Amino acid sequence: MSVTQERPSRHPVDARPPLPQLILGGIQHVAAMYAGVVAPPLVIGAAVGLSPGQLTLLISAALFTAGLATLLQTLGFWRFGARLPLVNGVTFAAVAPILSIAAQHRDGNALGVVYGATLAGGVFVVLAAPFFSKLTRFFPPVVTGTVITLIGISLLPVAVQWIAAQHKSAKPSGLVLAGITLVAVLVFTRFLTGFWSRIALLLGLVAGTAAAWPLGQVDTSTLRQAPVFGIVTPFHFGTPTFDVAAIVSMLIVMLVVMAESTADLLALGEIVDRPTTSRVLADGLRADGLSTAVGTIFGGFACTAFAQNIGLVSLTRMVSRYVVAASGVVLVLLGVFPMAGGIVALVPQPVLGGAGLVLFGSVAVSGIRTLAKASFEHPINVAIVAASLGVGLIPIVMPDFYSGFPAALQVVLNSGISAGCVTAVVLNLALRPRLIERSTVKELSSVA
Repeated sequence: MSVTQERPSRHPVDARPPLPQLILGGIQHVAAMYAGVVAPPLVIGAAVGLSPGQLTLLISAALFTAGLATLLQTLGFWRFGARLPLVNGVTFAAVAPILSIAAQHRDGNALGVVYGATLAGGVFVVLAAPFFSKLTRFFPPVVTGTVITLIGISLLPVAVQWIAAQHKSAKPSGLVLAGITLVAVLVFTRFLTGFWSRIALLLGLVAGTAAAWPLGQVDTSTLRQAPVFGIVTPFHFGTPTFDVAAIVSMLIVMLVVMAESTADLLALGEIVDRPTTSRVLADGLRADGLSTAVGTIFGGFACTAFAQNIGLVSLTRMVSRYVVAASGVVLVLLGVFPMAGGIVALVPQPVLGGAGLVLFGSVAVSGIRTLAKASFEHPINVAIVAASLGVGLIPIVMPDFYSGFPAALQVVLNSGISAGCVTAVVLNLALRPRLIERSTVKELSSVA
């Protein structure tokens, strides 16, 4: 008598949806993060005085390298890549230090010094990833839930700024467009079923853009001016030059980036119901470092996970990493064909803002769901969450609060996610020491 063994079912993260779903799902992810990935090169390029043509190439480089980084994270190569539905792109955390470095080398090869520091920072992340990944024991639900909630809350001001189109106050037309988009996303989510409900955000963006067209709110100048084809040649913006002070500044930034990536990976593991182990975390951080280092060849900057896309995974429940890999392919194509990027750029900012309210809010909801796993019967857990949220909200409520602090401290404190994360970890260690394993030294000595 033979016994038939059932094959273990494939985790939804590893499922491969049909091609149409891959394409539409990938485009939806790109639409959610496009503004975020082009903003850093826009700011940096303008600061160093690039011409419009050079600025277009710098944006194309950011899109191209973001696509490569996303493919590495989702598909993986050896011990590089978390193999989770994780979109990677240029981090805004590095913008301020980069501007400072560029200002100090304005008369020389400013971007070359920036790329030299970024290359060193990427190599540092690759080497430090196995040790940094051992810190997962310091992220119980009371910490991870707080950090995930802060990720969502810290992103909400971005949606509000989009609605106001970066002005001090919103225009009536912007509010109308944001409202139409928000209602459309909610209606599509409520009444559509199956795959169509999962691309409710994309459909909402299309509906909002369609409403904006007759109002004259769709800017087609970018599409008309964008070249059909353009690719950045290696070291087009300058050969990496290594400056000690610039490298030290960038290493501090990369520590912050690693902390934020850790929080994002832990959050994503909770959302897709595949807990992020120390090995997965190490592989994900290695991919961040490699993408950052290799990206400097093509004109990219420091790479990290995009929290808004984690919110999209939570909102749509499309957890397949191949859907996000499709977005990586789209990003590579946008980097090679700038005119295609102009099509994505047609979406007005108020429309993005209306969708962003739901998108970013869903990240905060995921954090609240994680916090529900922690016991709040003991008042110390309440105190840890309350204090950490309070500290994390300071730079969100008052962005210039730490302007008088040293630049190195501002890198950490001006990020609500980083400040709240550090606070939560430290308070958890200080107030709940019995829950921390005594094998810390032993485990830190083993490399993932």
